[in-house]
Order: sequence, then C-alpha cells, then structure tokens
Amino acid sequence: MAQILQYLANGLVFSSIIILGSIGLSLVYSIADFANFAHGDTMTLGAYGAFVAFGVFGGLGGTVLGLPIGFFLSLAVGMALAAVVAVLTHILVYKPLDTDSIGLLITSIGVAFVYRAVLQATFGTDFLQYDISRSGPIPVLLDTLNVAVTQRDVAIIVSAAVLVAGLHLLLQRTTLGRKMRATADNPDLARVSGIRTDRVILVMWVVGSALAAAGGVFLALYSQLDPRIGFNILLVVFAAVILGGIGSVYGAMLGGLLIGMLHELTPLLSDVGLPVSNAYAPAVAFVIMVAVLLVRPRGIAGDMT
Repeated sequence: MAQILQYLANGLVFSSIIILGSIGLSLVYSIADFANFAHGDTMTLGAYGAFVAFGVFGGLGGTVLGLPIGFFLSLAVGMALAAVVAVLTHILVYKPLDTDSIGLLITSIGVAFVYRAVLQATFGTDFLQYDISRSGPIPVLLDTLNVAVTQRDVAIIVSAAVLVAGLHLLLQRTTLGRKMRATADNPDLARVSGIRTDRVILVMWVVGSALAAAGGVFLALYSQLDPRIGFNILLVVFAAVILGGIGSVYGAMLGGLLIGMLHELTPLLSDVGLPVSNAYAPAVAFVIMVAVLLVRPRGIAGDMT
C-alpha cells in the first residue's frame, strides 16, 4: 500500500508538468487549428531562459514553498521569454504562410529544429541542473503510511495548481477569456461578431507558450536540463491532449492528469508478473489512450473548451 501511495504522489508531480504542457498544446490546436510540434521545444526554451535568469536572481534571500524566491522570479522570466519567442514566431513564420493545417504542422517541425539547434549551439548538449540544494523527503501521513515527498514536489504541484486556476479564471471570468472560447468554437462567427481574432491568437500564443515554459522549468527542476527534454516528453503531452479530447482545454487537464498518473504507476505492472519497467511507461500510457479512444473516439471531454 505504501508503495502505491508513493507512486501516486510521484504521479501527481509528473501530472502537474504534463498538464501545463497539454494546456498550451490544446489552446494552439483549438484556436490556431494545427498541431504545434514546436511545443516541446518551447518548453525547453522556457527552461533554459529560467536557468540563465536563476544565475542572476538565485542569490536573493528568502524562500517560497521551500525554494528560493529567485527561482520563481526566474520562472517568470522563462515564461516571458517563451511567450515573446512564440509571438515572434507566429508573426514572422506562421502568419505569413498561406497554407492549411498540414502545412503549418510541417512548418512547426522545422521551427522545433531551429529552436533546438539554437539551444544546442548556445548551451551545448551537456546535462545541467538548477543550483538549488535538494531537500530531504518530507514524510506525509496518508492513511497512517508515510509517503515521502520533497519540497520541490510540493512547489511543482502548488505552482501548477495556481497557474491552472489562473487560466480557469481567465477563460471563465473575463471578456478576453470569452473571446478566446468563442474563437475556438467558431472563428468565422467570432470574426463577423466583431471579435479581433488576430489579437485573440496573439494572446493564445502568450498564454499557451508561457504555461508550456512553466512545465519545462518544472520538468528541468524535477529531473535535469538538456536541449531535448521538451522533445522527449512531447509525445506524452500529445497523448494527454488526444485522450482528453483534441481542442478541449479542460480535457487536456484531465488527460494530463491521467497520463501522468499512468506513467508513474507503470512499475506496478511488474508486481503482477508482467516484465514491465518504468522505461515502458510512455508505451503503456499510449496503450491506455488507444483503449479509451476505442470507447470514446472524441476523447474524454469531447469538444468541451
């Protein structure tokens, strides 16, 4: 029982990262109408931006959720950098193209290669880590069993929850959010209704890439940083978006939670006699995704935005 609870705790941390990445990918698909294969490298870009910023802010005193205040300032820098690069990419690359969704998809693959090449040329291919000392596990009492989590785990979960809650308030409580949902539902009708859809698309890039960057920063904090971390996790993020329902932001959240949990619970299969290790976690997640789609072809949340 204790082992299962520990895997669930690990799954909650990993799910938080996947959810942040999934939301941005779903926003791009629902509003810009194409699958953005540069999304994973946007996560990496944000992580490197925060890494550089932490070299400046890391010495600031004080902590929040057990991490230095400078880390959260660096997180904001990484999110802002990813947003700026994504907007510039949209203006200079995607917007001038007179092509369909498939053309934009292929273009995004090229953009991903450019992002990755720039990062590799600038930082090399070695693994890097944020200069934050690792705290020991914090025992958490769950059903009289001790489950070990770290301050980093708590910071990732709480920060992701705050960002997701902020997005929910944006989508449901603001005029801008209603415009984004209207554009996602029917861009032509939104345009003739007086909504400046071009501005909505710019906001979509800012929000989606900033959340992706946050996911990349937390992924680097959770493991380590290299130019391929976002690319390596991209297929898992796509699985979460497809499982939740393509184009559904809330479906992406649910899909991210399920895929993240399944990813970390995979080692339990070895306890029932199956020779499956954690290395097979992405494959298991995809098998579950296919099984769910056979029952619900449009995903768990369908077209709900």
